[in-house]
Amino acid sequence: MPIKDSILAAALAAVLPFLSVAHADSTAEPEPAAAVAEVDEDGQWSSPEAFVASLEFKTGRVVLGNDLATLNLPDSLVFLDSDNAQRLLVDGWGNPPDDVPPLGMILPAGISPLADESWGVTVEYEDSGYVSDEDAADIDYGDMLEDMQSDMRESNAWREENGYETVQLVGWAAEPRYDAEGKKLHWAKELKFGDSDINTLNYNIRVLGRKGVLVLNFVANMDQLAEIEANVPAVLAATEFNPGQRYAEFNPDLDTVAAYGLGALVAGKVAAKTGLLAMLLVLLKKFWFIPVVLFGWLGKRLGLRKKDPAPSAEESAPAAPAAAERKLEEPPQTPAQTVMDLNKPDDADKR
Repeated sequence: MPIKDSILAAALAAVLPFLSVAHADSTAEPEPAAAVAEVDEDGQWSSPEAFVASLEFKTGRVVLGNDLATLNLPDSLVFLDSDNAQRLLVDGWGNPPDDVPPLGMILPAGISPLADESWGVTVEYEDSGYVSDEDAADIDYGDMLEDMQSDMRESNAWREENGYETVQLVGWAAEPRYDAEGKKLHWAKELKFGDSDINTLNYNIRVLGRKGVLVLNFVANMDQLAEIEANVPAVLAATEFNPGQRYAEFNPDLDTVAAYGLGALVAGKVAAKTGLLAMLLVLLKKFWFIPVVLFGWLGKRLGLRKKDPAPSAEESAPAAPAAAERKLEEPPQTPAQTVMDLNKPDDADKR
């Protein structure tokens, strides 16, 4: 072989490895674009897996709010911050966006939040003042349940008159229990919406603080009660107010006292006054990637819309004056948008 050809061959041999690496790098460069391409021009994710992969799960110690409280999560639990929790609730589970998003969500580790066996705990804070627990030992939760069921029946009359599905409070799925030392209250309601074959589990935890209450709501199905109860101790143990926010640090000269006690935390809003618009997280999370054409059906099933179609302009015109008079006489109804809204104390119903 001529010397010139030998030199050229040697040069090629020396350069080829670098060309291979360069070629590999060039084929790898589009990966970020591929990840971006998981979301189409309408902002829709190409698959449930891509959506879940985009969520930023946290583990271990998590500080809530502006040094408000701390979660010390065991390995069995993970956490989504406020932005990621709002994305899961709205984009993943199909709920309306909340003006005040939660502080975050606690979820079981190793389970996709879009799986049927998934569940979650929304974490919120109500800056309602110091809630006295002086009456804790005097509350008769049996009587309270009867009162709540009576309120629910009254609200159902309103719902039927206005074309919405009824809501039944079946009973306690777990009777209220108060930890006087840890200042933590938890209970569960079993609810039945309309003619649904599946009852709804509404499991709640309230952690009392110096200036307000941490509100933890489990989002799960009724058949997950045993699993939820198995995880309640871990969630309770993991949740604590930080120094300066703790219940024992209440200063009557500086701090505001809430206008209600423990009973109102359990009873929640008065059903007859909210209208109970049943947009349920627990049911909506089962319908991810719903075609738009099905939304009307889903809305009807969940009580989002009235049972009968709205009347035409001609049909509704004669009734307009009477409707106007009612609007002048009665304050506008503000229906609850989610099952969690039913647990918020109503100023008109202090117990």
